[in-house]
Amino acid sequence: MKNAVWKMIYLARRNPTLAPEQFPEAWRSHSALGKQCRNVGQRVKAVAQCARVLDDALPATLSRDYDGVNLMVLADRNSGDAIWSDPETLSIMRPDEPRVFADYVRNFSMLCEQHVLRGSADEAVHPQRDAMILIGFLQREATFSKARSAPTSLPAAWITGGLNAAQRIVCNTLDAAAPEGYGYGYIVEWWFDTVQAAKEAAQSLSDAKQASGDSVFMLTQVTHSRP
Repeated sequence: MKNAVWKMIYLARRNPTLAPEQFPEAWRSHSALGKQCRNVGQRVKAVAQCARVLDDALPATLSRDYDGVNLMVLADRNSGDAIWSDPETLSIMRPDEPRVFADYVRNFSMLCEQHVLRGSADEAVHPQRDAMILIGFLQREATFSKARSAPTSLPAAWITGGLNAAQRIVCNTLDAAAPEGYGYGYIVEWWFDTVQAAKEAAQSLSDAKQASGDSVFMLTQVTHSRP
């Protein structure tokens, strides 16, 4: 599809031997191994590692069950399949995954198409380090349906209260069956300019959560990105 932007998004739990505060650095060191994998550089255009904000004062509507979300922009749709069988990735990166994560990355990754609902649709727009992103995994389903499409306008529940302060809103729809337990209908990103705006948005999640069925919401901060 012309002008389509494809992403691999994963919803990660850390290796339980790591403290929550240790996870971002362990994750960053794992990502650095990708420099040794020529094909990773060709297939991955941008990466933003979004670690969960550790703040006990955040509302209970936010999940504490996961530790981070990876937003990986792919060179094309085929890269989303080829990356799992790449010999360099299998020999260099996969053996290191159990050091950082509670499971192998493929078991919690989702291949998606990006749809920008607010902000620039330029595919070169990527979150930079320290950016605040509220991420929602919405409407988990037992059966994958490729027919599901992104809304053409912003649903009211996605811009209620502080959520409407987001300077960029992105909806990602699954383009392939997800691992068991990760078959969400939509993965939504709300980008904010300040920590305070992001926290105020998190306080407005009750309506969005009620309208989103079986869902997970996390307030994250980008702790590593490239380019």
